[in-house]
Amino acid sequence: MDHKQPKIVSIIPYKILPAKLGGEKGIALFYEYLGRLAEVTGISTKNNDPQYAINYKLLNVLSDTKLRYINPFLYFSIRRVLLQQEATHLFIEHPYFGWLAWALKKTLPVIWVVHSHNIEYMRSRSIGRWWWRTLKAYERWVYRRADKVFFISDEDREHAIKELGVSAARSFTVTYGIEQAGIPDDSELHECRRRIGALHGIDQEEKVLLFNGALYHHTNYDALKIILDKINPILLGAPAFKYKIIICGKGLPAFFNELKEYADKHIIYAGFVEDISLYFKAADVFLNPILSGGGVKTKAIEALAMNCTVVSTELGAMGIKREICGDKLHIIENHDWRLFAETVIHSAQKEEPTPPTFFDYYYWGRVTNRTLELMRN
Repeated sequence: MDHKQPKIVSIIPYKILPAKLGGEKGIALFYEYLGRLAEVTGISTKNNDPQYAINYKLLNVLSDTKLRYINPFLYFSIRRVLLQQEATHLFIEHPYFGWLAWALKKTLPVIWVVHSHNIEYMRSRSIGRWWWRTLKAYERWVYRRADKVFFISDEDREHAIKELGVSAARSFTVTYGIEQAGIPDDSELHECRRRIGALHGIDQEEKVLLFNGALYHHTNYDALKIILDKINPILLGAPAFKYKIIICGKGLPAFFNELKEYADKHIIYAGFVEDISLYFKAADVFLNPILSGGGVKTKAIEALAMNCTVVSTELGAMGIKREICGDKLHIIENHDWRLFAETVIHSAQKEEPTPPTFFDYYYWGRVTNRTLELMRN
């Protein structure tokens, strides 16, 4: 086994820096931690700010237009970077630049790795894109020609092996990660609860329920509708349960009218917040009633890392390694909103900590250590 430090060049097809959303963090932090173990150069769009790249270099080579995905001249500019960096590995984030990686692999002695964040065709099908079958055929082509494919969950990997004919020997699970190696201190959690309570006028005896997401995305605003129209009415019918629901996220569609008509129904609209970790640490329960979309819901993993209990639909918990979450993750059958609400009430009263097994698996330092071993194998 060769233990020489790998030299990685990664094609990152969209803006990730500064990283604010879950998908952006998933790439930025992956390379930040991997950059402690290997030499990493990212190639991305011009709207990225390279000063936020920690432990790796980021080059603004790709254009910001959608034409970048079909630009054949990128072959020459990216090949030049690979040669300059003496790259041993070529990563692509998502399969979209598979055609380009395939062409580069033909003329350079690099190991080609696809870093998948979800099965793209399944996500496109779930949100009604008519061309999902074409994407499926292309995605299959890319995965089957790469030297290695890193899937974000065991479920995605198993699906790709079974449905797309991906080689089991060349496919591996490299999960989304977290920056904490353990749960925050009790004093930090209590201070966050105090600050959020003071900011939003929440009494100490009231439980804090949280929902967070990019609200312009239909997956999230559909989940918000479920909270408002299905789950909260059941919670309101339990007068002994004292609570507030905080809604965080940018891009709330205008038809929600900033949730003003729900202000007397224990709903608080906080909008986009700079530090969502403050809210995760303050919350008793994270609500995850997701019914569409694909991939691992990173916000649920982030909530668990902050010692916040997660109540989720089956689809919302897809890809999360359930057996390591202890009593902090409760998964309810899709559409069973009464049981969902009853589980929220029950779990909000408990103070079980997120178990060490969760951090052993999801901490970025361990994720990237495992990644390096997979690269060397």
